Amino acid sequence: MLARESLHKNKMAAVLTPEPDTFMTVKQAAEYLHLNEKKIYALASDRKIPATKVTGKWLFPRELVDQWLLDSSHGGLLTDRLIIAGSDDPLLYRIILDFAEITGARALLSYTPTGTKLGLELLQSHRVDACGIHWGPHQESNTRHPALLSQYPQHHNWVMIRAFRREQGLMVSPPVLQHTQNEIDLFDPQFRWALRQNGAGAQRFLQEILAQHGLNATTLTSEITALSEREAAAAIAMDLADVAPGARAAASEFGLGFIPLGWESFDLVLPRNIWFRHLFQEMIKRLKSHTGQQLADDLAGYDLTGTGELIWGSN
Repeated sequence: MLARESLHKNKMAAVLTPEPDTFMTVKQAAEYLHLNEKKIYALASDRKIPATKVTGKWLFPRELVDQWLLDSSHGGLLTDRLIIAGSDDPLLYRIILDFAEITGARALLSYTPTGTKLGLELLQSHRVDACGIHWGPHQESNTRHPALLSQYPQHHNWVMIRAFRREQGLMVSPPVLQHTQNEIDLFDPQFRWALRQNGAGAQRFLQEILAQHGLNATTLTSEITALSEREAAAAIAMDLADVAPGARAAASEFGLGFIPLGWESFDLVLPRNIWFRHLFQEMIKRLKSHTGQQLADDLAGYDLTGTGELIWGSN
């Protein structure tokens, strides 16, 4: 009899003790985090805290808020995720694939080439952890890259790390290259171009080369807009185009000809807390390792001097 009464009391206690809300309102989130409601609204609007808007009202998933607190309190050191967007690069892609194979299901490593500017927009909106950028010749990168980053409100929270220098130019179909003396010949309307989307570093590079000859992209014959360097190289390999802007490494991957037009800096932009994240530091170590150097040599057109150095954003 006593056992039955005890069981009945336990059931009643469970009914009377409500489970924590799965989603918190602004007021509940403010009380939970010991902040005022105005600050909660600001964090939600800036996408700095996990939140969703339903019929005009902000709701905060308690479990994700807890994870957000843990990640913030440890500076991202415990986070088992590294999502990289921005400019396309064959060496970085292979390093990440190799690293992902080693880490297996213990961590998520992802690299989505989007072009420089879209990558920075994704970083600005906290959708990715890091962004690869290249925006002009190497000798001007120390001024051009910070100037580009300053256009984004979150840039005060970012740092820029040198990944490597790489050779940039024109990827060309081998048969076409046999009858070409220099890049000027390829501006002839008979040659088909695979251009890049606006906001891509390679397209910016091409526009500057064209401007030196008093031309612009509208003077080129093109029916293809490639959304990554590899897509541009593939278009040439598939005989859909004759030439495209890109790095020597991408041309090497697809067995294409290459006309070098200079070197550029390929840098990684990321929030300060991500800089210290274990996965990011390990990725940089792999890039600087013998394996990384061997991959760079195989692809050609890389200089790993300075890899991992803080270039901008220490203050």
